Order: sequence, then C-alpha cells, then structure tokens
Amino acid sequence: MQKMNVSKALKNTGLKILELLRSIEWAMYKKLKRRRLKNRNYTIISSNCNGTFMYYDMKLPYLTPTVNLAMGMEDFVKMVENLSWYMEQHFTEVKDEEGSCPAGLLGGLRVNFVHYDSFEEGVRKWEERKKRIHWDNLFIVGTEKDGCTYETIRRFDSLPYKNKVIFTHVEYPEFSSAYYIKGFEDREELGVLTFYKKQLRKRRYLDDFDYVDFLNHPKNSSSS
Repeated sequence: MQKMNVSKALKNTGLKILELLRSIEWAMYKKLKRRRLKNRNYTIISSNCNGTFMYYDMKLPYLTPTVNLAMGMEDFVKMVENLSWYMEQHFTEVKDEEGSCPAGLLGGLRVNFVHYDSFEEGVRKWEERKKRIHWDNLFIVGTEKDGCTYETIRRFDSLPYKNKVIFTHVEYPEFSSAYYIKGFEDREELGVLTFYKKQLRKRRYLDDFDYVDFLNHPKNSSSS
C-alpha cells in the first residue's frame, strides 16, 4: 500500500511539473507572437469570440464593438455587407427563451451578448467600442458555424473587403477567404476554436491560423 501511495504521489508530481512546463511554453509562445505584431491599430469585425482573442492575446484595447458576443453567420454577413449603416442603428432588447444570454436586435439582426451580465451592459460596451473603429484598417473574421451554409460562405467571400477570413471545417479551394481548420471533418460545422487541443503543447484550434501574419500584411482596404 505504501509503495502504491508513493507511486501515485510521484505520478501526480510529474503531471504538475509537465503542466507547469506547458504553461511556461504557452506564455513564451504568446510573448513571441506579440513581438511579431507590427500592425497594432486594427479593427476586427468578428462573428464570435475568435476576434476577441486576437486582441486579448496581444494585450491590446478592443478597437471593435464585436467583443464577447456571437451572431448567426447569416446575420453577420448581412451586417458586414452594409457595415457603416448597421453601426448607426440602435438596439432593441430581445426577450425570449431562445438563448441563455442577453440579446438584442440591431436593425433586425440578432446579437447575442454571450459574456455580459445584462442587455444594458452589452449595448453600453458596443456603443463605447464602435467609436474606436479604424475604418481604414478593417479585418473581417467569420466562422463556418451558427447557421453557416455554403451560400453564406460564398456571400462572405464576395464581401467588399480584401482583409477577410472565414474558418471552415473542410477545404473550400474555390473561396480565397476560406481557411481550413483541421479536427472537425466528421461534423457539420466547426467546433469552438478557442478550446485547447488534446496534445503535448498547449495550443488552441485558433492557433492553427497565423493571425499575426494576417494582421501584419493588410491589403488595400475597402469598406461599405
């Protein structure tokens, strides 16, 4: 029994050391990414929290209203097709049982304030951050989930923005803005890209995409 307890203690100690080493490597990895970033005044308009983490990892202020929220991809594409108009619209609260988080309608489009305690807080942060938009340095980020169809991807690819990417669960070589994230091929859509992979090095699915390079090399922007 004593030998078993010693063996278990040694195993637990080894696991703790391994986790510590993983965390140190992860911190260094993100530090090196921050050093690589040259373009620091960018605005990411994102359908979900993937864009949020592209600010959070870089320890930069949120220069966009699309932080800590989620939109269905159909609504997201509609918004970005006429972005400047939607940024002038006001929210009305949605009171239903469709979701477990506060939500609002913006010009008829549903915005789910996933990480906010109330509708009022979500709107206040939206209004505050939309004033920070850098219209001359826009990046559009979509995800093949939340009602995203092939036609949605086609419309996204046709958006009048040169700096755009949509993460997909399979390859779509016909669309220049599609970026295939491995690991979800047996599903109908992508999973949560900010979840960590089951592997030795601490990495999220989102880290398969070099978003620092994406941000550092913007093409001549155009917007609605």
